[in-house]
Amino acid sequence: MGRAGLNRKTALATLTLTLAAEAPDLDVLGGIHGPAFGFAHHRGFTHSFAGVPLDALVVVGFVYLVWRLRGRKKRDPNVPARWGLLFLYACLAGLSHILLDFTNNYGVRPFWPFSEKWYSWDIVFIADPLLWALLILGLVTPSLFSLIDKEIGARPRGPRGRLAATLALLGIALLWGVRDYEHRRAVHALEARTYNGVDPLRVSAYPRWIDPFHWDGVVETPAFFALAPVDSLAPEVDPEGRLELHYKPEETPITLAAKNSYVGRVFLDWAQYPITETETLGGGQGFIVHFQDLRFVRIPNALSGGRRNVLGAAVKLDKELHVVGDVFGEGKQQRVAPEPGQR
Repeated sequence: MGRAGLNRKTALATLTLTLAAEAPDLDVLGGIHGPAFGFAHHRGFTHSFAGVPLDALVVVGFVYLVWRLRGRKKRDPNVPARWGLLFLYACLAGLSHILLDFTNNYGVRPFWPFSEKWYSWDIVFIADPLLWALLILGLVTPSLFSLIDKEIGARPRGPRGRLAATLALLGIALLWGVRDYEHRRAVHALEARTYNGVDPLRVSAYPRWIDPFHWDGVVETPAFFALAPVDSLAPEVDPEGRLELHYKPEETPITLAAKNSYVGRVFLDWAQYPITETETLGGGQGFIVHFQDLRFVRIPNALSGGRRNVLGAAVKLDKELHVVGDVFGEGKQQRVAPEPGQR
């Protein structure tokens, strides 16, 4: 964004834009208070429209402090630092962060604290190498031409990178357009069929890593959820006969107690297709109720070849159904944290 032209309007633009674009992720500090608190406040106020001006104010204040400590030094002494414009740039960078997070299948809460509702476009996976490649090319290409100019002794022609940065931003917009089109085709294909003879109540299609034409479909019916791969080029649902059914578990006092816990409420507020599984501990120690969101159940585990419950959670209950801890992690790496208020 800076190289596309904003860095020509005021000094310190690139630094301000970079810091402001990352500032919303300061919410990771919430993990200091434990995984449950961190999960509850992830992509909260700092990722909201109300939080953007505050993020921007903190960033511009920090840049101003560094600028004063460095003796008001700038790369180009002919370009003044325009602090009001830098504040607007910081707000723009914060909004770009919200937009990027909105495109993926985790989602954001842009209207927090007025509304806790999550929104997601579901067209890009949480980590997208194609998007990274476009941005890296936009940064690296001008440097390569600069090295060539030095070799041939050409005179510098002012700030470089405007064309490359602009093309990178346009490339991202084009990538989003293609993915949105394919996503709509995948959703329509899921809606157009029945599952075990039952019409779906709702359907969603979630992106895979890199591949823009194959999606992980999740379908809800009155009795079960269905996981169905979708080829949006065809478009065709379950082309390889890999339809996977997850029957909705019966509600019990155990699951109700877990859902009423702090972690249970937070997880169910965020999850789009939540499902629970109850584990009975030996020796009458109680129960662990595992929470899983089916939109992330197909994330592969590179080590075991299976799946990872990276975005799952669980609640540990004693035999009297009192909450005694929150379970995070997977397999033998699980760890139990006390419920808030029991520390």
